[in-house]
Amino acid sequence: MGKGFFNVPVAINEPVKSYAPGSPERDAVLEAYQTMWNTKTDVPLYINGKDVKTDNTNTMSAPHDHQHVVGTYHLAEKSHVEDAISTALEARKTWSQLPWEQRAGIFLKAAELIAGPYRAKINAATMIAQSKTVHQAEIDAACELIDFLRFNVQFMTDIYHEQPESTSDAWNRLEYRPLEGFTYAVTPFNFTAIAANLPACMAMMGNVVVWKPSDSQIFSAKVIMDVFKEAGVPPGVVNVVFGDPVMITDTVMDSPDFSGLHFTGSTFIFKELWKKIGNNIHNYKTYPRIVGETGGKDFIVAHKSANPIQVATAISRGAFEFQGQKCSAASRAYIPSNLWDTVKSRVIEDVKSFKMGSPEDLSNFITAVIHEGSFDKLAKYIDQAKSDADAEIIIGGNYDKSKGYFIEPTVIVTKDPKYTTMCTELFGPVITIYVYDEDQYSETLKLVDETSEYALTGAILATDRYAIQEATKALQNCAGNFYINDKPTGAVVGQQPFGGARASGTNDKAGSALNLLRWVSPRMIKETFVTPTDYRYPFLG
Repeated sequence: MGKGFFNVPVAINEPVKSYAPGSPERDAVLEAYQTMWNTKTDVPLYINGKDVKTDNTNTMSAPHDHQHVVGTYHLAEKSHVEDAISTALEARKTWSQLPWEQRAGIFLKAAELIAGPYRAKINAATMIAQSKTVHQAEIDAACELIDFLRFNVQFMTDIYHEQPESTSDAWNRLEYRPLEGFTYAVTPFNFTAIAANLPACMAMMGNVVVWKPSDSQIFSAKVIMDVFKEAGVPPGVVNVVFGDPVMITDTVMDSPDFSGLHFTGSTFIFKELWKKIGNNIHNYKTYPRIVGETGGKDFIVAHKSANPIQVATAISRGAFEFQGQKCSAASRAYIPSNLWDTVKSRVIEDVKSFKMGSPEDLSNFITAVIHEGSFDKLAKYIDQAKSDADAEIIIGGNYDKSKGYFIEPTVIVTKDPKYTTMCTELFGPVITIYVYDEDQYSETLKLVDETSEYALTGAILATDRYAIQEATKALQNCAGNFYINDKPTGAVVGQQPFGGARASGTNDKAGSALNLLRWVSPRMIKETFVTPTDYRYPFLG
């Protein structure tokens, strides 16, 4: 067999297509949307490279038209989860020994399949299942996922190249083994790219995976698995199960071979999973790796020197793209009194110009929130703001779930910087603004740092460089991704590794080598060339 130190293709970020009227990509995605909309898709479990159907199914509907059924998915029983675990452990025997360049080839092929023949399909599925506009689907399901796959291959090779110093007496080698056992990926509804990356990055490093996608993302998860199969991911390496999350998680975490959790979702659920792992710690063969990216209460702070139109645009985009259903979405803002009138009028003007409806109409900027539970939660907070004396809704505030789960983009202005919607993660198109005295900037920065349990993203807008430096220092612990003169969303793989601390997660930075390092267990090998034959050291005389 030939050997070599192989160079992988240089990772570059996938260009975002425009979907402008008359463009080929626009025609392709609308055709795929119509086809998938009018076809009932059946999504079985995927275990050991085989589709597994059960007697128990649920339907899948689009959030923007919840009476329209686009397909069904099959629910796992405990025996299916146990099969997924045993299958994964069997597959590990060969997958963990496969040369790294063979694993790289699989996922590089997956990236190109998404960039080419699967692009329209995975974008259309994300538009249907998660009610994303075509632009939000493109930057997520296509571009970010392609970037994860390409850059993770580059990061993998960078990790393998990191080796200790050797001497003429001994050769030191660091071997980056996959974790012993199997890993568990639990993924969210809001990003198709995250749903694919969590199992894929672990598998790329030689691990085997049991993957449980969100019930609200199964429609596009099916496309991900189709891509993985066509790319050549072997049977048993990534096994997909749907159904009761408590049963699935208990079955996974009861196994002594459980070795790692890769999670994106709510803070409460992540803490519960961490506790469950801790309660089971004496049963495991190894200490499980725990990586989680969870909630956020992400902020925009404007200094009195900021450009008010830039501030307004950061609010309009940062708070309302994808209906505010990004972990990084701006949901609280602090605006100085000297800028408020201009910012207020521009934000109101922006929101009034938003079109809302189905993502199939590419002129819509706002679509539906993900499901009825989210809708009802948001409606409750909006109604509360309408009745509270220390809150005022200056735009939006209406909602309607008769056809789809539509919440108007809503701006609340509060006199209380600790008002409930300044502190609570809502995960919807609602932002709360506190107007502060323009000369109370330092005090406001302290307020920003102390208001939320989260520390995911945040943004500062200013032209005064001293003000920027002050905010950068004062807010160093309350945002894992910190933006200067920008909105707090839109992290790009390879450019802005993503993750936060405090209640926002373990800050293991998806989109960087830091995350991949969590999925290997290094082994140090020292090979001595001339082995000693006498125990005596010179000091013994």
